[in-house]
Amino acid sequence: MKFRPVPRYRKNSQNKNMAFPVELVKNIEKAIEGKDISFHSFVVQACEYVLDQMEEDEEEA
Repeated sequence: MKFRPVPRYRKNSQNKNMAFPVELVKNIEKAIEGKDISFHSFVVQACEYVLDQMEEDEEEA
C-alpha cells in the first residue's frame, strides 16, 4: 500500500516535543509544498503508515 497523506486529518491527540534533523524537515516541507496538508498532519500519518506496515510484516512472518 502506498503512503497517501490526506488533508485535514485530525484525531484525539497528546503533545510531544521532538527535534527533527534539518534535512528531514526540508524534505517533508518539499513533499507537502502546494498541498493542503500541515507538517504535523504529514508526520502523524507517516508514523501511522509505518506502524501499519510493521504489523503487516509481522503477520506475514
